[in-house]
Amino acid sequence: MATVNRPQIGSWYQSESMEQFEVVALDENEQSIEIQYFNGDVEELDLDTWELMSLTEIQAPEDWSGPFDDLVRDDFGDTERPFHPQDWASPVETIESDIEIDLEE
Repeated sequence: MATVNRPQIGSWYQSESMEQFEVVALDENEQSIEIQYFNGDVEELDLDTWELMSLTEIQAPEDWSGPFDDLVRDDFGDTERPFHPQDWASPVETIESDIEIDLEE
C-alpha cells in the first residue's frame, strides 16, 4: 500500500480500514484538512494526523449516490419509460432548407 504524504483537494483516498473519502478543503494556515467520506460524513483532520495515516490514492467512485442515502428511484430521472434511439429526433430534421432535391431522376 503506497503512503500518501501530501493531500490534494478533489483527490480520493482509501484508508487501511477500507474507508473511502475525498479531500474537500485544505487550510494551510490552520494546518487542517477537511475530508468527506463516501457516505457523506465530513471530518476535519490536522496535518499531523494525516501524516500518520496509511492511505492509498484511488479513483473516484463510479456510484455518485453514496452520500445521498435518502434518494429514491425517481430521483435518478425518468425510470418509467426507457429511452430508445428510434424515439430520438434527428438533428437534420430541424434544419429548414430552400433546396429541393428531385430523387426521381
